[in-house]
Amino acid sequence: MAEETGSEGKAGSAGKAASAAKAPSAKKAAPVKKAAPVRKVAVEAPGKESRTALVRRARRINRELAEVYPYAHPELDFENPFQLLVATVLSAQTTDLRVNQTTPGLFKRYPTPEDLAAANPEEVEEILRPCGFFRAKTRSVIGLSKALAEGFGGEVPGRLEDLVKLPGVGRKTAFVVLGNAFGRPGITVDTHFQRLVRRWRWTEETDPDKIEAAVGALFPKSDWTDLSHHVIWHGRRICHARKPACGACPIAPLCPAYGEGETDPEKAKKLLKYEKGGLPGQRLNPPQAYLDAGGRPAPPLGAA
Repeated sequence: MAEETGSEGKAGSAGKAASAAKAPSAKKAAPVKKAAPVRKVAVEAPGKESRTALVRRARRINRELAEVYPYAHPELDFENPFQLLVATVLSAQTTDLRVNQTTPGLFKRYPTPEDLAAANPEEVEEILRPCGFFRAKTRSVIGLSKALAEGFGGEVPGRLEDLVKLPGVGRKTAFVVLGNAFGRPGITVDTHFQRLVRRWRWTEETDPDKIEAAVGALFPKSDWTDLSHHVIWHGRRICHARKPACGACPIAPLCPAYGEGETDPEKAKKLLKYEKGGLPGQRLNPPQAYLDAGGRPAPPLGAA
C-alpha cells in the first residue's frame, strides 16, 4: 500500500503555527520544502475476484500496457526465421543486447543453416564467447542447423511440434519464432513473464507450461504474441525483479503487488531502464516505430 500523510502530523503542524502566531517575539521558522506527494493507489484484493473479474482485470492490464508500449517488439535483431531461431537459442542466460552485438559476426560468416552445420566448432565458439555458455550454445546452434539442413531442406519449420524437436529448442523458443517470424500466436514465458503474471495474480503456477496454459485461457489466442511483448517490456523497464518502480507504474491501480517496490514517483523514475530512462534499447536495428517513439538503437559490440 502507498504511504499516507498521517492526520497527527497535520494537526501537529497546525498547533505549532498557532503557537507561533500568539508569540510575536518568536523568530519565523524557515520555510520547509514540501516532499513530493506519494502516489496513493487503491487496489482491490484479488483474492475476492471471480473468474470473470480476473479476465477483465487481466485484459485491462494488457490494454493499458499496449498504450504505454505501442511499439513493443521482439528485442532480438533478425532478418529471417533462421536468424531469429539461432538468436533466441543464444539468448538463454544472457541479455538480448549481448546477443544482438554477437550475431552480426556469426551470420556474416555463416548466413545459412547449411553453412553453420558445416562450421568448425572452435571458430563458432570464439564468435559466441561474449554470449556466455558458448560451448553449449555452439553445440546447440550447429546441431539445430544440421537438423534443419538434413530434415527440413534448410528451412525453419512453422509448426510447434517440429520446432521443439530441434536441439536447444523448447516451447518458449518455439513460440518466439512462431509468433514473430510466422505470425502464429504464442505466449513466450520467459523470466519476466513468469514474475509479472504471478505478481498480478493471474496464476499461482510456477511451471512455465502451466503458466502458459493458465494465462492463455484469459485471453483470445490472437492477443498472445503482443501480450508477451507487452508483459516482457514492462518487466524489463519498470516492474523489475529486485526493486520494481511502483511509483512510475501505469498499471499501479490494477496491481495487487503495488508497494513491493519504490512508491515515491521521483525516486521511482530513477529506477526506469532502457528508453524510458534515456538509455538505448536492446536492438542494433530496431523497428521504425520504436525509433519514431524516441527509442534509440543499441551500440554495436566494442563501441564506447
